[in-house]
Amino acid sequence: MALERLAGLHDTRIHLHMYLTLLWAFPAIAIYVLAMRKRRKNHFPFSWKDGFKSGLLLTGFVTLLSPLCQWITSSLISPDYFQNVTAYVVNHGMMSPEEAQAQFNLSAYMLQSAFGALVMGILTSALVALFLKRKPKVEKV
Repeated sequence: MALERLAGLHDTRIHLHMYLTLLWAFPAIAIYVLAMRKRRKNHFPFSWKDGFKSGLLLTGFVTLLSPLCQWITSSLISPDYFQNVTAYVVNHGMMSPEEAQAQFNLSAYMLQSAFGALVMGILTSALVALFLKRKPKVEKV
């Protein structure tokens, strides 16, 4: 989030924020892949269920930490973000001031970050586990 702020995505380039923030999905998916590959290396055979459980553990950890991370971002790293994004969407006729204030505030973002981490973590866990599963080799007699 500090990089987003330094790049101006929380003020002067706020119009690009919603697009460029999606780029964080790539490192997040990479973390899931690396964690599950490490687990697979130490646990053979590695079924879809094993991978999914591993991913769910990571998802639980990320989901629990996401509101704290959002608080740190909103309070310490970029305290003017909500004011800036509210002004942007209102000035561009995207929302009324009331709608913008209801959507762009700390409690809404904390809830969205936790729910988003949970849903995307479950989906990512399921997909990555599907690609990383390994069946035991059956020896022919």
